[in-house]
Amino acid sequence: MRTYSPKPADVTRTWHLIDAEGQVLGRLATEVATLLRGKHKPTWAPHFDGGDHVVVVNASALAVTARKLAGKTYYRHSGYPGGIKSENLERLLARDPERVVRLAVRGMLPKGPLGRRQLKRLRVYAGPHHPHAAQQPQVRALASRSR
Repeated sequence: MRTYSPKPADVTRTWHLIDAEGQVLGRLATEVATLLRGKHKPTWAPHFDGGDHVVVVNASALAVTARKLAGKTYYRHSGYPGGIKSENLERLLARDPERVVRLAVRGMLPKGPLGRRQLKRLRVYAGPHHPHAAQQPQVRALASRSR
């Protein structure tokens, strides 16, 4: 029996809508990464890009504990000597909540060209509105809500 390898013609990409209000950041990111990679499909292969499009709304209403808000630090570097900058989760969530979700999902995708291509199918919005109504995204309910 030959091993099945998916072809680009076999891919049907659907659109998923996830409401992040009250969701735990890590649990949300794992579900989004699974959909972007296509691991929920029977045609999944680790080297193949067969994932779906994901729209995340209400990114500013994530459920994060106070300890993590103060303790989690994000770093970025300008490329120049002494150019490292740091920012905690509380400030980044207030300034750019879309970036928080994008960074969490990016860390769960493969590193390299495959992961970068999969990340392009993620759309994150801070509020409840999005411009993708024409694609008719299916609402995807996550298993857990924070208490």
